[in-house]
Amino acid sequence: MTERIVYMDSSAILKRYVKEPGSDIVRRMYIMALSGEVKLSFNVWNVGEILGILDKARNTGRLGEREYLLTRKRFLSETRRLLRLGQLLLVPLRMRVLQGSWRIVEEHHVYQADAIQIESAKLVKSTDFLVADKRLHGVAVKEGINSTLLT
Repeated sequence: MTERIVYMDSSAILKRYVKEPGSDIVRRMYIMALSGEVKLSFNVWNVGEILGILDKARNTGRLGEREYLLTRKRFLSETRRLLRLGQLLLVPLRMRVLQGSWRIVEEHHVYQADAIQIESAKLVKSTDFLVADKRLHGVAVKEGINSTLLT
């Protein structure tokens, strides 16, 4: 049987820490990863992107200082824990990923960050791709990825 690898973009990962439509699916994937049933995956790029989103939420008043620090700590702690357990495939931002993403940028007219997500999901041979961005979902499907739009 093929190992189940669930790739998540930043919008999906954030649903682990902010209750929104689709949060229940992401929560279930994290629980399944911690119990060894699936492996999660995302690119190292997403770590910085998520920290930036949390920082912006703090600076605009959507997150208080305490909530920001707690959410940041929880995200980084869970990421390290899943890595130690071997349940997170953290894709490095290497030339192979960048070069593969350039075709996606030009062919589908998307941002580099989105193209990196698609190319990273392909690299790890993800069985599932979780995303909350409708446009990214559409491009992923066109690229032959089994994508689920979290709404």
